[in-house]
Amino acid sequence: MSERTRQRVLVEQYFDGFRVSDNARILSTLTDDVVWVIHGHRITSGKTEFGEEIENPAFSGSPQLEVHRVLEDGNVVVTTGEGRGVSVEHGPFRFAFNDLFTFRVGLMARVDYYGVPLA
Repeated sequence: MSERTRQRVLVEQYFDGFRVSDNARILSTLTDDVVWVIHGHRITSGKTEFGEEIENPAFSGSPQLEVHRVLEDGNVVVTTGEGRGVSVEHGPFRFAFNDLFTFRVGLMARVDYYGVPLA
C-alpha cells in the first residue's frame, strides 16, 4: 500500500471511529505526541489529552459525519464536511467542519479542526 493510500485509509478510520464512538480506533491513527488544535476552543497535546477531549461529557452519543472532500498534498490530508451532534446542555446541532491532518512516521501527528455551527 502506498503512503498516500495509507494516509487516506487512516483518515477514514479516524472518522469511522468518531461515528461509532470507538476511541481506541481513533487513537490508533495518532502519534503518541499528537497535537490537536481545535481552533477557537482548545489545544491538546498527546494521546491522553486527545482521548479526554473525545470523551467530553458535554456531548451525548456519536456524531453523524459526512465527509464531502478529501484533498492530499504530501504528508497533509485536508477534509471538509458536515455533521450532526447532540449537546447535553443545548440538544441537537449541525456544523460544517474542516480537518487538516499532518502525518509523520505514517500516523497523524497534528490535527487542525475548524468547526462552524449551521442553522
